[in-house]
Amino acid sequence: MTKIAPSLLSADFSCLSDEIKRIEHTADMLHLDVMDGHFVNNITFGPVVVSAIREKSRLLFDVHLMITNPSRIIPEFIKTGADIITIHAECQDELLPTIRMIKNAGIKAGISINPPTPLNIVAPLIQEIDLLLIMSVNPGWSGQGFIQEVLPKIREAKGLLKRDNPAAELEVDGGINLETGKQAIEAGADILVAGSFVFNSIDPGKAIEDLRCAGTVTCSCHSN
Repeated sequence: MTKIAPSLLSADFSCLSDEIKRIEHTADMLHLDVMDGHFVNNITFGPVVVSAIREKSRLLFDVHLMITNPSRIIPEFIKTGADIITIHAECQDELLPTIRMIKNAGIKAGISINPPTPLNIVAPLIQEIDLLLIMSVNPGWSGQGFIQEVLPKIREAKGLLKRDNPAAELEVDGGINLETGKQAIEAGADILVAGSFVFNSIDPGKAIEDLRCAGTVTCSCHSN
């Protein structure tokens, strides 16, 4: 069954604790987009906020670092209780030492690639990672539309993981709703990151369950 990781970026930041409670019992993990205003043209939050909300949730924390030179700040995120830390292939750090820094701390490590970035950039590192994140929007802002041209890359990425690292999971992030979620699942996604679709819903729990079943013909969540 597909895992769903609601993106906190689309939540109401004036009441994060309440927002997390809305998805706590149905989400598989919480996706935390960390942006530095340099790698992307937006600034979100840092380790202090992640530490604060760690006390409010038992969900897995899926920390996505959209920052330049992440190795400088990764030790602080390790202290926050992150379960997965994902860096971008386009960051200015050496990827392999940074991945090993994360894994040596007992945390799962992921690599993300932006829509224009070819998959062969990360292919040599596939056996080193626990998660491959394919961006289906250009990172920086929530609420963007899914880039259809990314679907062949998702299929290619799934094939690469099956061949070289079947234990690793494939995550897709950006513009996810029922239609694009179904497309991503059919292309091979194991995890869907969804922000606006979940947090802007009247019933986030139902939105999560509907999305989880988006690529399934018969699903228990449709029988209720």
